[in-house]
Amino acid sequence: MYELIIIGAGPAGITASIYAARKRVNFLVLTKDIGGQAALSSDIENYTGYQYITGRELAEKFEQHMREFQIEVRYEEVTGIARVEDGFEVKTDRGTYRCLALIIATGARPRMLNVPGEREFKNLGVTYCATCDAPLFAGKDVAVVGGGNSGLDATLQLMRIANRIYLIELGPELRGDEVMREKVKRSEKVTILTNTKVLEILGDKFVTGVAIERNGNREVLKVQGVFIEIGYIPNSDLVTGIVELNEKGEIVIDDRCRTSVEGIFACGDVSSVAQKQIIVAAGEGAKAALGAYEYLQRLRRRP
Repeated sequence: MYELIIIGAGPAGITASIYAARKRVNFLVLTKDIGGQAALSSDIENYTGYQYITGRELAEKFEQHMREFQIEVRYEEVTGIARVEDGFEVKTDRGTYRCLALIIATGARPRMLNVPGEREFKNLGVTYCATCDAPLFAGKDVAVVGGGNSGLDATLQLMRIANRIYLIELGPELRGDEVMREKVKRSEKVTILTNTKVLEILGDKFVTGVAIERNGNREVLKVQGVFIEIGYIPNSDLVTGIVELNEKGEIVIDDRCRTSVEGIFACGDVSSVAQKQIIVAAGEGAKAALGAYEYLQRLRRRP
C-alpha cells in the first residue's frame, strides 16, 4: 500500500513527484513516458531560468531532477481506477496497486479534425507532432491547421525545413503569443489563410493535397503533409464517473488542486486550470503534491 500514486510524468506529474519526495511521502509514479507534451515542444522561450531551451532538453532536465531523489517510476499504462475501503486501487497493464491518495497528471492528447481522409492518411502525410515528424517533410509543401500557439509552434519548426507552409485558421485571425505571430508573419515561406475551413484531406498512397473552403469557394492546396494543431483533449477517461468533469472533459479542481472526491488531486492540462502552459503545469504539480501531503497528514491524525 502506497501513501500516494502519481499518474503521469509530464511537467505537472514530475514536479508533483519531486515535491512528494521532499516531503518523504511513500509514493509511486506510473507513466508511459517522461516529459509528456512538453517533450514535443520545439523552442521554449518563456520557462523561467531558460532564455531558450528545447522541449526535449527541458524534459531531460526534469528527468535528471527526478533521479536525484531516486523516485520510483514504473512505465506502465493505467487502465482503471476504483475506490476501495481504505483508499484507491489502480490497475495497469502489468499489475494492481493500492494507495491512500491519488494525483492525476495525465495531460492531454491532440484533437482530431474529423474530416474525410484524416484517418486514412494518418502517418502517411497526416501528423499531429511537428517536433516528431517535421524532418520528414524537408523541401516539401505542407499545411498546418490551427492558428493558436500549437499551430504557430509547428509553423516555426517547419519554416526551417519545408519549402512552403500554408497556415490555416478557421477564425478571422491568428491567435497565440504575439512574438510567435510576428515571426510567422515575417516569413516569406508562410501563406496565412484565415476564415478558412478544411473540408477533406486528399491523397493516393500518401497525402497529395487538402481541400479547403475559403470565401465560400472550394480550393485545393497541393501539399505533401498536413500538420493538425487544433488543440488537445484532456486524458480524463480514467476518472470519468468518479470525479466531476466540466463541459470540456477537464477534471474540475479548486485552488488546491482538489477534485470532487476526497483524496484525489489533479494538475496540469488534464485539469480545469485555464492556462495550458508548461510553467503553469509545473506549478500546479507542486500545489497538488502539497495538497496531497496535507491530506495524508490529516489521515494520520484520524483515530
